[in-house]
Amino acid sequence: MPSNDFWILAGGVHSVALLIFHIGFWRMLRWKKELKHVSQVNRAVMQILNLRLIYVFAVLAAACFYFRTALADSPIGLAILGAASLFWVGRLIEQFIFLRRGNWMVHTLTVVFFLGGVIFAMPVVNRL
Repeated sequence: MPSNDFWILAGGVHSVALLIFHIGFWRMLRWKKELKHVSQVNRAVMQILNLRLIYVFAVLAAACFYFRTALADSPIGLAILGAASLFWVGRLIEQFIFLRRGNWMVHTLTVVFFLGGVIFAMPVVNRL
């Protein structure tokens, strides 16, 4: 079984990938055009939430790359990893509630969210 170091580094890579993915939302989802169809408040909220997610992914990636030992060997580190795992499990569940579409992108994201849940859970499970 891979070491906790492996899983935490994988969590960092996963976080960077999602950070880059979210940076691309404006272009990929054509937000400049599409968000004109919603209220100013909803437009602002969507973009603010996306920017905050980018920040969260950056902080989590940095923690995974620079504080691997602290994450793996301390109660607070394990709590952070457990919280990250629950974030992805929750996002996986929400995928089935809000995006019930049968296209390849939705299926790919479902796998990415599942992997996030597993990757961040493994160091916690290994400590049990």
